[in-house]
Parts: sequence; C-alpha cells; structure tokens
Amino acid sequence: MTLGIDLSGKRAFVAGVADDGGFGFAIAKALAEAGASVCVGTWPPAMNIFETLLRRGKLDASRQLADGTKLEFERILPLDAEYDVFEDASEELRQSKRYRDRGDFSIAGAAARLVEDFGSPCVDIVVHSLANGPEVKNALLETSRHGYLAAVGASAYSFVSLVQRFGPIMRPGGSFLCLSYLAAERVVPGYGGGMSSAKAALESDMRLLAFEAGRKWGHRVNAISAGPYASRAASAIGGIQTMVDYYHQNAARAELLRAEDVGHSAAFLASPLADAITGTTLHVDHGYHAMAAPPSILG
Repeated sequence: MTLGIDLSGKRAFVAGVADDGGFGFAIAKALAEAGASVCVGTWPPAMNIFETLLRRGKLDASRQLADGTKLEFERILPLDAEYDVFEDASEELRQSKRYRDRGDFSIAGAAARLVEDFGSPCVDIVVHSLANGPEVKNALLETSRHGYLAAVGASAYSFVSLVQRFGPIMRPGGSFLCLSYLAAERVVPGYGGGMSSAKAALESDMRLLAFEAGRKWGHRVNAISAGPYASRAASAIGGIQTMVDYYHQNAARAELLRAEDVGHSAAFLASPLADAITGTTLHVDHGYHAMAAPPSILG
C-alpha cells in the first residue's frame, strides 16, 4: 500500500505571505505540490513589491515545483490581520497610499472576497502565518501595555478571528493551522515585547478552537512549533543566526531546519492522513524541544 499526500481539489488560504523566504511561502508551495490550489493574504504595504517580484520573474526559481510547473497563486488578497472588519481601520489608514487602492483588507474582507469569487463553501485549508510585535526587541520588563497588547492582537487573536470568519465558509473536514515557537513554553531571551506571551496564547487558543470548531463545523485545528529559521522577517528580531546555530548544536539531530521541513509537515496536517489529529502542537525542530541538557555535557 502506497501512502501519499493528495490535496487535489482542495483550496488553501495562507495568511501572511509577502516573499519567498519564510514558512508561509514554503507551506503554500508544499500544499501546491500536493495538488491544492493556493490563495494568499499579503500585508498591503508589502503587496506592491511582492506582485512586482512575481511579475518580473524574480521568484521563478523559488516557485519551481517537482513536476516542472511553477507555483501559481489563485488569488493574492490584501490582508492586515489587525482588523477583523473594514470599519475597524481608521479613515486615515484606509486613505493612506499603500492601502487606499486595495479595497477591504480586513480578515472578514478576505473571507468575503473568496466567497464572492468561488461561492460558499469554498475553502478547505487555512494557514495562519502571521506574527508582529512592535516592541519585540524589548525585554518584557521594558514592554509597554500598548506593545504587549499589540503583539497578542496581531499574533494570537488574529488566529481566533480567522477561525471565526473562515470556519463557516470551509468545506466539511476543514483544516486550520497556526505557526508557533518554543518561546510559548520556555524562556527564549531576546524574544520580548509580549511575543512569548502571544505564542503561549496562540497555542492555548488553538486547543480551545479545536474543540469549538470541531464540534461546530467538524474542522480540525493544529499548530506547528518550528525551530528558528533566518527568514527576512525573523532577521529583524536580531540574534537569529546565533539562535539557529545554537539549535543546530543542541538539537537531538544536528541538522539545520529548512523552510520546506515546515511546509511538508503542514501539508501532512492538512491532509486526510492526519484526519484524527486536532488540538495538537507539532514540534518541527529536529528534536530540540525534547532536550533538557546540551550534548556538550558528555564532553
């Protein structure tokens, strides 16, 4: 018996893709490799650059699939996950240069656009690849209330909002996935500004949503806790390469994490092969999370 991941006929929405360097893009590519059509949500200020890179072929190498075709995005939708509905955004923001021509960029707006284009139900897989903490470089002791709540809102509540608004438009047996980090469970110095709290909230919410969305619609909800990866977004935090090297030296397997490792795990969790898995945080970090002491103690 041959087991394979087959997502043919499925439609995925990956929230948080603006380049080819992060986990969101890798997940989108893996889902496409498995046969799914892929729509993405992109932060409006990054859309122009992203669309230009695509149009000029600058991402062609990254988009190459195993069968010789290229990853194509069925839709690229504006998405600012700080806003549940369009009316939540200020008039000043709506009229600003990078937003005014994008239409409804809220989470509800993205769901409505997919229904307008494809009918309802129309989605099978929703991936939350979103995180932002304006004070992430601050120690928690130096984090303001505003910075803390902003981190939790953009990085954790946005997942709740996605499930609220996409759950009703998903086909039976839908799969939600969010991306977490070990800072949700353990101390990661330098990952501040409330971001560790946001990841802890994200994982806790994931478990409760697995119950609520499972009973209400029959959907599954899971998380991937990925090891550190030097994406463009992560590099803004500072010290990311040091963390990557530390994981490499101290994980159960002395291997570097690749973005495609996370993509493959996401495709599995979205597939029928994982039909009985929900409410679970899957660690994709070469076993670093299981280590209680560094290998160096052996001399």
